[in-house]
Amino acid sequence: MRDLVLQVEVVARNDGAPAMILGEAGSGKGWLAAHIHAASARSSYPFAEVHCAAETRAAIDTELFGASASEGDVGVLVATARGGTIFIDQVNTLSRDSQDLLFGLLNDSAAAHESPATNPIPRFIVAANKDLVSEVNGGRFREDLYYQLSAAPVHIPPLRARSREDLVELIAATFNSLSMSITDSPVEIGDGVIDGLAGYPWPGNIRELRNALERAIIGARGESVLRRIHFPEWLIGAEAEDDHTPRTIADVERAHIHRTLRVHKSNRTHAAQELGISRATLIKKIKVYGLMQRSSGDA
Repeated sequence: MRDLVLQVEVVARNDGAPAMILGEAGSGKGWLAAHIHAASARSSYPFAEVHCAAETRAAIDTELFGASASEGDVGVLVATARGGTIFIDQVNTLSRDSQDLLFGLLNDSAAAHESPATNPIPRFIVAANKDLVSEVNGGRFREDLYYQLSAAPVHIPPLRARSREDLVELIAATFNSLSMSITDSPVEIGDGVIDGLAGYPWPGNIRELRNALERAIIGARGESVLRRIHFPEWLIGAEAEDDHTPRTIADVERAHIHRTLRVHKSNRTHAAQELGISRATLIKKIKVYGLMQRSSGDA
């Protein structure tokens, strides 16, 4: 990770050249591209993203190259991100014609003045979901375009290759970010949770980690502590006795009713059916536990 930080610093300073980010799916390539932009002299200019696999060739060409690229025209996104940075994800899925246009656009950028204020062409940062060397050898990707894009490669290691200390910091930072954006979420992580999460290999990398934490936080809304029971046992392992947080049955019942009401968007009839109690009993418990109140006419 220290090597990655050094690479990012070098790439951010050399903001006149294209950059390539390498890493497994879900490893945070888009986040890193935005970070490189923010650390560069282009940070006060726009940052834009193009996800090639999610858009049609016509849409990509319009965004990047415009209707008359051969006549010096540029696309809408390139014009909008003037002086800034464009991140192209899954660049390997570009058609051969689009690769030719991108090669020409990069040459125009290199020939222009490097100052973001005067260069009409943004800086390009790309990522691929396939090995580009194999794509070049198979004739599916332009060799000279590959060499132009790979002058400043940055490799993000998968989560399973990172140190425990790095994982602990990443888990804590992701939890803090999510808990601030999700209403009524837990404010702290219980004993054993971080150790359990740090022991999982995370084949989906940061994306999988973030999704797992988000689901657990949503399931724990109304409680102050995020604990092992809020995660699938296959992911985090069984809760050990020394992980136990003393809680009364009333505490458990209140939290469970609160979560069920939220899942059903406060519909008392549906929540009561799931809880296996009558609607009248649920209303009594809502009053006893001081849970959400609803306007008249709600189910």
